[in-house]
Amino acid sequence: MGDFFAWLGRVNAHVRGFVWGPVMLAAFLLVGLMFTVKSRFFQIRRWRVWLLGTVKSIARGGGKSRDGASISQFQAMSTALAATVGTGNIAGVASAIALGGPGAVFWMWVSAFLGMMTGYAENALGIMFRRKDVKGRWAGGAMGYMERGLGARPLALLYAFFCAAAAFGIGNMTQVNSISSVLADSFRAPPLLTGIVCAALIGLVILGGLKRIASVTEKVVPLMVALYVTGALFCVFANLGAVPGAFRLILSQAFRGQSALGGAAGYGIARAVRLGISRGVFSNEAGLGSSVIVHSESDAKTPAQQGAWSMFEVFADTLVMCTLTALVILTSGVYDMGAYLKNIGAGLPVTEGAVLTSDAFAATLGAGGQYFIAVSITLFAFATLLGWGYYGERGAAYLLGERAVTPYKLIYVAVIVVGAVSKLSAVWDISDTFNGLMAVPNLIALVLLRKKAMEGIT
Repeated sequence: MGDFFAWLGRVNAHVRGFVWGPVMLAAFLLVGLMFTVKSRFFQIRRWRVWLLGTVKSIARGGGKSRDGASISQFQAMSTALAATVGTGNIAGVASAIALGGPGAVFWMWVSAFLGMMTGYAENALGIMFRRKDVKGRWAGGAMGYMERGLGARPLALLYAFFCAAAAFGIGNMTQVNSISSVLADSFRAPPLLTGIVCAALIGLVILGGLKRIASVTEKVVPLMVALYVTGALFCVFANLGAVPGAFRLILSQAFRGQSALGGAAGYGIARAVRLGISRGVFSNEAGLGSSVIVHSESDAKTPAQQGAWSMFEVFADTLVMCTLTALVILTSGVYDMGAYLKNIGAGLPVTEGAVLTSDAFAATLGAGGQYFIAVSITLFAFATLLGWGYYGERGAAYLLGERAVTPYKLIYVAVIVVGAVSKLSAVWDISDTFNGLMAVPNLIALVLLRKKAMEGIT
C-alpha cells in the first residue's frame, strides 16, 4: 500500500507540474490576451461600463431578482467572490513575494488584467448556453457551453468530475484547516470544535440551496471585503512614505534577474512570472470556469451584463485586495529582500504565507494585527467553503443527476470536520492538481467558442 501511495504521489507531482507549469500558465495569459485584443482592450476602453456601472448597482443595494427561480446579478457576484476571495488573498500573495520576489506582484497584475476578459468570455458564454431545469431554475456553468455550444459532452463530463473533486480539497479541507490553524494559534480554539462548528454552519446554509447561499454571501462578502480593505488601507497610509519605494521595487524586480545587492543572484524573472501568474489565477480563478456555475443562475438579461459583473469580480479580488496585501507587506518593514535571498540561496526556510502577512499587519497594528488576520482568514475561508460547496454540488449533479446532490452535500459537510484536524500536505497537492485540471477543458472550450463569446462586445 505504501508503494501505491508513493507511486500516486509521483504521478500527481507530474500532472501538477503540467497544470501549474509554464505551458498552462502561458495558456492562461494567451487566452486572456486573445480576448483582450479581440475586444479592443475592453477593460480600458469601456471601464465605465464594467466598473462604474457595477459600483453604482452595488451602491443601490445590488438589486433583487424579479425572477423567483433566479438570484440577482449582485448575489451571483457575491457568491462567486465568496469562492475566490480566500486564503490566496492573504497567504498566496505573501508566498509569491517571499518565494518569487516583489516582481511577482507585477505578473499577478498582468494575469488579472488579462484574466478580466477571460472571466468576461466564460461568463458571457455561460449565459448564452444556460437552460431551465425541470424546476424552472437556470442551469449551466462551463458544462453548459461545452455540451450545448461545442456539442462536446465528454469534455463537459470531464470538467464536472474535476470540479466535484477539487471542491473537497481546494474549497473544503484546505480552507477549514486554515480556519482551525489560525483560531488555535490566536484564540486557543480546539481544531475539532472548530471543525464541528464550521460543519454545522456550512450545513445549515448549503442544505438550503442556492437561494440561501446567495442570501448569506450577499451580506457576508461585502462586510468581510470592507473589513479587510479598511485594515489594509490603514496600514498602507500609516507607512505612506514607503509606498513609492514599494511600487519601484515591484516594477524593477519584475524584469530583473539580478538583485541590486552587490550583484548577488536575485529571484529571477522566470520565478517571478511563474509565481505571480499562478497565485493570480489561484486567487481570482479566471480561466478555471468555476464562477460560471453561479453566474449562469443569475437573472441577467444579456450575456454582456453578467460578463461585466465577472470582470469587476476579478478586479476586486486581485487588482484591489491582493495589491493591498502586497503593499502592507512591502511597506511594513518585515520583508527584507536581501535577507530573503540569502536564506533562499542557502536553502534555509523563510517566513511566508499567512505568517508573513500577519507579521506585516502586526508591525503597524501591534498585537491586534495577528487577531485581524485570524478573523480575516476565518471569514474568507468560511465564504470559500460556501461558494465551492455549490460548485462541487453542481459538478456532481451534472455527472450523476439531481439525486446525487443531497448525498454530495452531506459528504461535503462531513469532510469539513476531517479537514479541521488533518495534516494536509498530500490533500493540498492532489486538490491543487484537480483545481488546475479544470482549466484544461475550459480553456479549450473558450478558444473554440471565441467568436461567440465576443458577440456582445461594443
